[in-house]
Amino acid sequence: MDIRLQGLNDIQVHHNREKFGPNILEKQRGSHFFKIVVEIISEPMFLILVLTSVIYFVLGEFSEGLIMLIAIFVVAGISLFQENRSRNAVDSLKKLSNPKVRCIRNGIDVIIDTEELVVDDIFYVEDGDIIPADACIIDANDFSVNESMLTGESLPVYKNALTLSNNIFKGSMVESGYCKAIVTSVGNSTSMGKIGKSLENIINEKTPLQQQIRSFTRNMVAYGVIAFFLVWGMNYFLKGNLIESLLQGLTLAMSVLPEEIPVAFSTFMALGAYHLYKKGVIARTPYTVEVLGAATVICTDKTGTLTENNMEIVSIYDFKKDILFDFTKDLPSSNEVLTFAMWASESSPFDNMEKAIHHMYGQLAEVDLRPGFRMYKEYPLSGNPPMMTHIWKDDFENTVIAVKGSIEKVLSQCDVSSQQYQQINQFSTQLANKGFRVLCVANSDHNIQSLPESQNDFKFNLLGLIAFYDPPKKNINDVLNKFYKAGVDIKMITGDLAGTAVAIGKQVGIKNSDIYVTGDELVHLSEDQLRLKVKEINIFARMFPDAKLRLIEALKANGEVVAMTGDGVNDSPALKSAHIGIAMGKGGSEVAKSAASIILMDDDLKWMVDAIALGRRIYENLKKAIRYIISIHIPIILIVALPVFFFWKYSSIFSPVHVIFLELIMGPTCSIIFENEPIEQNSMNKPPRKIGYDFFSFKELLISIVQGVIITIFCLSIGYYFMTVGKTETFVRTIIYTTLIFSNIFLTLVNRSFYYSVFTTIRYKNHMIPLIILISVIVLLLAVYYPPVRSVFEFDPLSALDWFICIGLAFSGVFWIEIYKYFLRKQQPETI
Repeated sequence: MDIRLQGLNDIQVHHNREKFGPNILEKQRGSHFFKIVVEIISEPMFLILVLTSVIYFVLGEFSEGLIMLIAIFVVAGISLFQENRSRNAVDSLKKLSNPKVRCIRNGIDVIIDTEELVVDDIFYVEDGDIIPADACIIDANDFSVNESMLTGESLPVYKNALTLSNNIFKGSMVESGYCKAIVTSVGNSTSMGKIGKSLENIINEKTPLQQQIRSFTRNMVAYGVIAFFLVWGMNYFLKGNLIESLLQGLTLAMSVLPEEIPVAFSTFMALGAYHLYKKGVIARTPYTVEVLGAATVICTDKTGTLTENNMEIVSIYDFKKDILFDFTKDLPSSNEVLTFAMWASESSPFDNMEKAIHHMYGQLAEVDLRPGFRMYKEYPLSGNPPMMTHIWKDDFENTVIAVKGSIEKVLSQCDVSSQQYQQINQFSTQLANKGFRVLCVANSDHNIQSLPESQNDFKFNLLGLIAFYDPPKKNINDVLNKFYKAGVDIKMITGDLAGTAVAIGKQVGIKNSDIYVTGDELVHLSEDQLRLKVKEINIFARMFPDAKLRLIEALKANGEVVAMTGDGVNDSPALKSAHIGIAMGKGGSEVAKSAASIILMDDDLKWMVDAIALGRRIYENLKKAIRYIISIHIPIILIVALPVFFFWKYSSIFSPVHVIFLELIMGPTCSIIFENEPIEQNSMNKPPRKIGYDFFSFKELLISIVQGVIITIFCLSIGYYFMTVGKTETFVRTIIYTTLIFSNIFLTLVNRSFYYSVFTTIRYKNHMIPLIILISVIVLLLAVYYPPVRSVFEFDPLSALDWFICIGLAFSGVFWIEIYKYFLRKQQPETI
């Protein structure tokens, strides 16, 4: 059996994978689980818990020591669960975004992940693909690759089966043409594997939000260290007991450390990326989620994004006969323009326009000439604007030279008078203004024995025009209206004629579609002129890669957060430059996908509306979670510290046991409850947030601090009152702790929104809230009434009146924010 025809069978695939290994570049060994464990045990909170547990055992307080040991495993378990959950979500997304390749297995064409390729597999690549493994060319047509990743040489290299260098290498980019090849090396045995230039090894820069959170956490750790020594020293000065003072210092250090914040951040981002996947959007990195909600401009291509990418030939203009055939009214018939448009197309087309040309030719041709001719030479699509030339030859030495491409380019090489030039432009404008894509078709009488090196050196005979209609997607008007409602501008970037772009822009509802700028005009503008122009222009026609990139950079210079859609090789620089590069999962090239940060699995822009909404939801909920952490940490810190510094009779209100149980409540609250919160009403009717600003405004941070301080005042006031009337230390501790637990419950409820009333947010669906509240109350009841637990917490039983006092004070200490929100709504009514 010839594997070049049949490919490998399943047994051979298994044998070759066992013998030569998988097509994966080796990364650092070690499981994710082990890495997570190492990260957890190096956390300051974990080390403090271990030290506290050791001290308890040294003091002979075995029940407290055992509690701390259990707490160590619970805290580690929660962190392990959250981190593993997050990383599994990210790993799943990485697998989903793996590039695919078409190969022959068991005699049939199949699409597989590139990682599944083995030595001796036969695969196909075409322009826009990335070579999946080292291979030897079997067959090629106008095939060129960019090997700059391996060689540093940016110019494309043309190759075929007969050239001396007929090998292609993993990681190279296909610039043009088509190739069939057989795999020679995979994974670490490839050239890329040997020189170690895996993209996996590139260190990504931290996002602004990552840096802000990292800085905040480090600062809190530093403050925790200072607070630890202050409380340790003050307690030792007052009591003279070194070990007991050390425990009190560790208690404060535990209360200061905001270890929930990094966990909450990574959880929100990773699970946000997973939620995106369920909506048909693959985020190549979870931190893309951070930027999504801030997008202010979407630069979208036309074909396949705004339109169906379902090309239909609707009109042909025959220049020689001066006849315009309108196939929307009349039945199509075979003509010379259609025939030469077919010869100027690929024999096995993958472009939808060429598919339409071949389909109509096959239906209308009296005699199908295709089987008798073979490709003699191909000049690939090139130029600005582009064109392509094909030369065919049959067994009787009959030749055909055909070209199709942009009107300006083809006409520039045709011998036409100024009047004829004006005439053809008039027809092209007439067709373009209907929203049709228009190509120019010509042929040549050049002697094939002396063909020029470049197609730009041909003299062509003008044949006519061929027009295609690609209808707008049915839902696109509604999608664009939702973007506009969310404060996101839309800019169309297309290679089509200005008339086509303007007509489609009007059909889909892009604002200010009457005015446009072409790529040539754009590149001749100064930086200042361009920055002003991009503010008012939404239609950009006849665009090419350098113009697209310059447009994106100008928008960024204006302070816009830019999302850019693209599917071709020429889109990759702009996709990479944009804050959010969006590639098409079905129609996009592998190069575009590798340059993008987001992949739309079904090429439908409507999912970007959901993606932006999800980005806003995650950002809002992360802010709520961190503001909650700040507000609830403040009373814990002050309840531990103030009795010491104010020389209270009962200075050791909380011990490490109390703090760790509070941490066990707060961790799930911020990471689970707030992560599950729905998007706020009206969120998608507001303009995007400004990126790069501090995570919190001064006003937001101040409100959270005030929340924490007021909770502290109510907790310590009731404790101080009962201390002064002669209640025991255990009773005072119980009252303060109970008030703080209910304050935490109420804080969770009111912080679900800093604008809407709790009576509005209580109707939001979040099944985790009653569960967490129930667990908190059950643990509190056990600590107050169940003797074994009560002895560990050093609590006293409470009467019904005591419960009423605690709940009433907690309510008063938290629900004042509802008055603030009421006046805020009066001052800033929601917009529709």
